[in-house]
Amino acid sequence: MSGRADSDTPPDTHAEDTDDAAGQVRRARWTAAGAGAVLALAGVAAALLRLTGPAPALVPVAYACGAAVCALAALLGSRGRTRRALWLLVAGLMVMALGDQFD
Repeated sequence: MSGRADSDTPPDTHAEDTDDAAGQVRRARWTAAGAGAVLALAGVAAALLRLTGPAPALVPVAYACGAAVCALAALLGSRGRTRRALWLLVAGLMVMALGDQFD
């Protein structure tokens, strides 16, 4: 035995695959959390703007509820529940769009 590795054995690529999968998971978490936070802030800003205007009371309430759903999506996304966070983001945006229809 010379101490060298056998040249017939393939290199160990399992560690590289694990690192790549972990990076994808991390990016998905950051994306879900970031998108939820941005949409929640946009919903709160829209609710405050509509609250000061002549819009019906249902409009700012809809924006605030949509922002709350998006904030929940950001929380779930940061904890790794990215699929649920995506669906909550869609639901939050739909609530905000519905509120915009009442204006």
